[in-house]
Amino acid sequence: MDAITNLEWRGLIQDCSDWEGMRRLPAGEKFYVGIDPTAPSLQIGNLIPLMTAIHLGRHGFLPIILFGGATGAIGDPSGKSAERPLLPRETIERNIAGQKAQARTIFERCDLHVEFVDNYEWTAQLKLIDFLRDIGKHFTVNYMLSKEVIKTRLNGDGISFAEFSYMLLQSHDFLHLYQTRGCRIQMGGSDQWGNVTAGLELIRKKIQGEAYAFSWPLLLNSRGVKFGKSESGTLWLSADLTSPFKFHQFFLNSSDQDVIKLLKIFTFLDQTEIANLEESLRTCPEKREAQKTLADAICALVHGEQALEDAKRGAQVLFGGSLKGVPISWLEEIFSEVPSASLPLEHLKEMSVVDLLAAAQAVASKAEAKRLAQSGGIYINNERITDGMARLSELGVLDQKLFVVRTGKKSYHLIRVE
Repeated sequence: MDAITNLEWRGLIQDCSDWEGMRRLPAGEKFYVGIDPTAPSLQIGNLIPLMTAIHLGRHGFLPIILFGGATGAIGDPSGKSAERPLLPRETIERNIAGQKAQARTIFERCDLHVEFVDNYEWTAQLKLIDFLRDIGKHFTVNYMLSKEVIKTRLNGDGISFAEFSYMLLQSHDFLHLYQTRGCRIQMGGSDQWGNVTAGLELIRKKIQGEAYAFSWPLLLNSRGVKFGKSESGTLWLSADLTSPFKFHQFFLNSSDQDVIKLLKIFTFLDQTEIANLEESLRTCPEKREAQKTLADAICALVHGEQALEDAKRGAQVLFGGSLKGVPISWLEEIFSEVPSASLPLEHLKEMSVVDLLAAAQAVASKAEAKRLAQSGGIYINNERITDGMARLSELGVLDQKLFVVRTGKKSYHLIRVE
């Protein structure tokens, strides 16, 4: 399967400037994709172009990752309904450093070389008069107004000249990489297609060059919602912003309707392997083999094998696994969304299990707690408690800063010891 056919099968191409021309390009051709440095970390949406770049790299194409040190200071209007706040140069540089480290790690895990560039390097050298003569001269206002991103903003709150000029700066990036590095291919998100094709026009008009471009589609889940948003917000690739446990859980909870599409995009499994998982999903959906494969593969790629093992160990806790040796920070993370109660150590020393459940409002009454204990439905740190009148001081749980109470199969409460 050639590179373009592979990307088509995976759902990673929406638009292409020249389908047949792209298929004819030999291995060794350079391509680039831009990353907007407006956040301190890459997020899951950025992983789509990185995966696309890795697939192309495995077919012999040479990837360039461009960080928008200059364009990020202006603001990309694509997909935005209003002007974005301008970021200080220091913030942009710090963001680029963090994003570059993440991207480099991912490429290294795939054993692929990648070149990183920052468009501030050449854009900062531009003189206004030269830019208007050499770049602006090749674009009519009518052409720019015809682009969907501009039309959308004009029909809303309008657009500043700074963001209106973004298209010219991105086009200049393509021209610069074409002339200095022999890069003839640009890829971008479907919402950037207008900016991407403007670069093709500039290369054609200014130097009569032949260049190519394609876009990947906006990724939506089966409910039509933009993929990558969890209930707690953006899914970041930084372990400090989204823990490996939460990252793994997000994909482990993928719906049956979405998981095959996500396997094609976010893993390197081939057609046969994915077909086998699709068959497993059809015949034994309760095993969730597709979801487990997806979560394991993407977590290992982004965070590494050790983080994956830690995340899987954390997941076992949710299904009754032992809490012995599990760090408190993990417990805080794993049970961050369950009800919690903070109780003084002196009070806890005098409490029975039944008293605790009532004080933490884990049950409606002490009578209910007693019935649960008799039926074996109370667990502390995932160990069954059969004596509801046993004192907590005798159970060895008060030497920790927190412990976990479970009633029934899945009703958890986190108890913090003050």
